[in-house]
Amino acid sequence: MMKLGEIASRLGAELRGNAELEVTGVKGLEDAEAGDITFVANPRYTAFARTTRAGAVIVEPDFQEIPAATLRIENPYFAFSRALAIFYAPPAYPPGIHPTAVVHPTAEIGPDAHIGAYAVIGPGVKLGPNATILPHVVLYPGVETGHHFFAHAHAVVRENCVLGDHVTLENGAIVGADGFGFAKNNQGQWEKIPQSGPVRIGSRVDVQANATIDRATVGSTEIGDGTKIDNLVQVGHGSRIGNDTLLCAQTGLAGSSVIGNNVILAGQVGIAGHCTVGDGVVLTAQSAVSHDVPPGKTISGSPGFDNRTWLRAVAIFERLPELFRRLQHVESQLKSRGPEDAQQDGDG
Repeated sequence: MMKLGEIASRLGAELRGNAELEVTGVKGLEDAEAGDITFVANPRYTAFARTTRAGAVIVEPDFQEIPAATLRIENPYFAFSRALAIFYAPPAYPPGIHPTAVVHPTAEIGPDAHIGAYAVIGPGVKLGPNATILPHVVLYPGVETGHHFFAHAHAVVRENCVLGDHVTLENGAIVGADGFGFAKNNQGQWEKIPQSGPVRIGSRVDVQANATIDRATVGSTEIGDGTKIDNLVQVGHGSRIGNDTLLCAQTGLAGSSVIGNNVILAGQVGIAGHCTVGDGVVLTAQSAVSHDVPPGKTISGSPGFDNRTWLRAVAIFERLPELFRRLQHVESQLKSRGPEDAQQDGDG
């Protein structure tokens, strides 16, 4: 429990309302009760702010006056996340190595590391300070991590991969599995191509549950600083992803894809191999591209093309049955008039 005035002070927000209000939790706009704090970041929810039961609402500075107290600040959504952190503390993992963990004698374990039950730390691993390794995590030989590496249960990092500072791997994330590389031999049979190149991940990168980042055939697969990779994403071998890019759930990148900075690939987006997607591009959900995309474009559809054109095309697509019936009606009228009527129209 915390007074609203203290929360406003921590967030650096302008408070309009009762600073002595006791706040007990953080909830969504429609579920909040009198002791809760919530937020509005999307104009579509403005009407709900006027009727919410929440004790206080985090809003933009010029938001209209509402019955509830308001905390006014730029970027209400981010401020809400900070408020949530005030009331929710994730589990703490004290330093130490569980007796069932297997740590190779040549591994270098940084100070204040927590290594959980049945974790395996391979030969030559260099684990940075303040790492948290939860049960059943496996770090293959030669893995290197920066400080505050956090690997949830069953995450795996394959041989010689390099991870920066503040990298988080959620449950089941796989970094550095073999890329999908096969070549036919002289008998027409597929044979595996060695995948020799590691994955190199920058700092402040989050890889969500069951996402996979494949190692490269040669060279490396690279993930830039601040990039976030959602559940069930596939990053193909030899791909390069820039800084602060979002890859949303079930997105798939074929091998040697190049994705720029501040790109958003929404859910189930597909990128063909060897394609380059420029900085600031947005591909909406279920889009697919097999060609390069210039910087700043918003692309929709499969095959993908300009979002504004796609929106017009979708609107027409919904009307196709009606348009087809109208076309049939016009054709039937033309046929019923006969060639002599058509000739008279031409003479007129």
